[in-house]
Amino acid sequence: MSQADGAATFRASTDLYGRFVGRYAPSLSAGLIEVVGIEPRSRLLDVGCGPGGLATALAEVVGAENVTAVDPSEPFTETCRARLPGADVRVAAAEELPFEDDSFDGAFAQLVVNFMSDAERGVGEMKRVVKPGGTVAACTWDYADEMTMLRTFWDAAREVAPDEAQQADEGANMRFCTLPELTGLWGAVGLEDVHAGELHVNADYEDFEDLWAPLPSGIGPAGAFCAELEPGLQKALRVAWARRLGDPKGAFSLSARAWYAVGRA
Repeated sequence: MSQADGAATFRASTDLYGRFVGRYAPSLSAGLIEVVGIEPRSRLLDVGCGPGGLATALAEVVGAENVTAVDPSEPFTETCRARLPGADVRVAAAEELPFEDDSFDGAFAQLVVNFMSDAERGVGEMKRVVKPGGTVAACTWDYADEMTMLRTFWDAAREVAPDEAQQADEGANMRFCTLPELTGLWGAVGLEDVHAGELHVNADYEDFEDLWAPLPSGIGPAGAFCAELEPGLQKALRVAWARRLGDPKGAFSLSARAWYAVGRA
């Protein structure tokens, strides 16, 4: 599965997305906004907005009228538009942003860069539409280690279907999901004063079923992998994943680490 194909696996129910990685959005958005620093009334662009988690957080700082958001998925843009009726929300890809040069004070991409079909072009477009001296920022999951939900999923998958999981494991095949790769991309497009680091967030689950439920639908690369398994292997995956999480019987919380990069246009 290519990175562009992986992006297509998110074009499903926005409710399923919310139950999958969307539940991390509030704390991740707050962390990214804090490390960037935003001036009130700045004009900001959210690239790959999904159902609007980051856009909503940005609007709380600068006002919805100062937020523009784009996503290639019509269902996601519809949901984002409903959440933020005062914002400018459009269907568009990162690689072809429909805005003039120097249109924004900052551009953000949360959990999106690694799914761009051409990340250098996409981040270059973010730089193009930001005013000189403005901010370009993004974050991606630490798939290989401390994004607990996905890391334990893929470790369980390697246990029950090793050959298939080795090919699909996001920790092994996602680009721009380490600090050197992410900062290298920022430098490659000519962004200046680049600084980077890590964000630590948590998500709460009612029980293991709450964690498992979105996966068989095919949401995200992990869900796509799960949905393609025959029923016996899918059941084995569920058992192996629960075991790796300590077989939780009630409510629990999972931690996650994301890498971020911030630069100046």
